[in-house]
Amino acid sequence: MDIFLGWTPGPLEIVLIAMAALLLFGKRLPDLARSLGKGVTEFKKGLSGVEDEIKESANDDSSPEG
Repeated sequence: MDIFLGWTPGPLEIVLIAMAALLLFGKRLPDLARSLGKGVTEFKKGLSGVEDEIKESANDDSSPEG
């Protein structure tokens, strides 16, 4: 199902929407982008930490007990 019900924004509409967002949220956009970037970075760190634990656990399970 088309989410825009048959209307897809063209380049001009995208520019106009971006300009309106800039006018409405101008000072807050850089802070929002910065916090979003920090959140993504923390998520990636957490994800890699979990992957490392899984790999470590798999290595411990596959090592011969002796």
